[in-house]
Amino acid sequence: MRWFEGSIPAAIAAAKERRCVFVVVITGSDDQSAQLMSSWETDSVCEAAQNCCVAIRVDAESETCVQFSQIYPVVCIPSSFFIGENGVPLEVIAGSVTEDELQRRILRVTQVNTNTLHSAKENLDVCTERNKRKFLLITKKLEERREQKKKAEEENELKKEVERRKTGKEMLDFKRQQEEEKTKRLLEERNREKAEERAARERVKQQIALDRADRAARHAQSQLEAETSRIAALQARAAEQELRRDAAQREKSAFARIQFRLPDGSSFTNQFLSETRLLEARQFAAQEVGNRYGQFSLATMYPRREFTAEDLQKSLLELELTPSASIVLLPQSRSAVVRSSASGGIWAALGSLLYPLLSVWRFISGFLFTSAPRAPAPPATQNTYGSGAAAEPKRDAVRKRVLEKKPEDFKKDGKIYRLRTQEDNEDDNNTWNGNSTQQM
Repeated sequence: MRWFEGSIPAAIAAAKERRCVFVVVITGSDDQSAQLMSSWETDSVCEAAQNCCVAIRVDAESETCVQFSQIYPVVCIPSSFFIGENGVPLEVIAGSVTEDELQRRILRVTQVNTNTLHSAKENLDVCTERNKRKFLLITKKLEERREQKKKAEEENELKKEVERRKTGKEMLDFKRQQEEEKTKRLLEERNREKAEERAARERVKQQIALDRADRAARHAQSQLEAETSRIAALQARAAEQELRRDAAQREKSAFARIQFRLPDGSSFTNQFLSETRLLEARQFAAQEVGNRYGQFSLATMYPRREFTAEDLQKSLLELELTPSASIVLLPQSRSAVVRSSASGGIWAALGSLLYPLLSVWRFISGFLFTSAPRAPAPPATQNTYGSGAAAEPKRDAVRKRVLEKKPEDFKKDGKIYRLRTQEDNEDDNNTWNGNSTQQM
């Protein structure tokens, strides 16, 4: 077999020049590749492919094979590709074939290529005839365009003549209009002089009126300055009062009045600095209740929140428990509550059950029925136990802490709220005890 020695692009150019089929044989190092090459090297195959094919052999491991596979996918090795003049594969032989089969496929590919060339020649003749017709049609259209252009030029000349005559007429009209405007200007100038005389007389009258108005304005200005001074004094006094109120508000926010609610319905209250940690408040509560409830945690009823170990290290100001708040002691084990309830009797048990509803009602009533600001109570540490039907007696010795002055009223969002006092807590406990008795 006479193989092409150059590159694939050179082989393609040679195939197009000779109008032959371009054949690419891809082989490897396996037995099928050896059998395929032996079929290609037979005399009958060489004679069949000599005048109708330009064949090139490509190694499957070479870079040339990689480039060829990007255009024509190589499915298996060995393979034989028969490519026509237009670049379309006419036949692809996958694997090894016999000598007779290879010779038969070469003859079939040659016949298909010949038919393709004849079809291409016929198409070329048809295209040539079509191009001739197009040329005649274009020539005719060009002649028509030249005629149209000539006719358009004649029409343009006629339009120019019309425009020239129109321009002359417009010039005459313009000169006539200038004469009329000149006459009009002379008349307007005479009228303007008369109007200036009348305006001078009006200005004198207006000046007299302005002098009178100026005297009246100076008198009104003096009165306005006096009124402005009075208003400025009032505003300064109001600003001073506002500063005093702000100072009082800052003083209020320095303290926190905490009411501790027990499971048996009783309570006690203490006042802390706003920077005091919640852990210190819990230690105070633990000293007050002793071991009655064992281990307990702290929580607020509205909004519902149970404080964690991390919250114990935060200040009362950070936990938004200033200037006042109500904290519930929650025993860790149910047995402690049962023991406390048993010792307190059925009234203490009912107090534990109805306490959440009572806390919500106190919170809502604190907002709805707020009274006017009252005089601040003297700063002192207060411990008050609510009186239940079977509540424990008050402790004989109550720890007292003397703190700075803490007003009972505070301002929030532009509204004034009144903090609950010890008397309010006792009234609420007495009211709850009376309601409980009526229900029983």
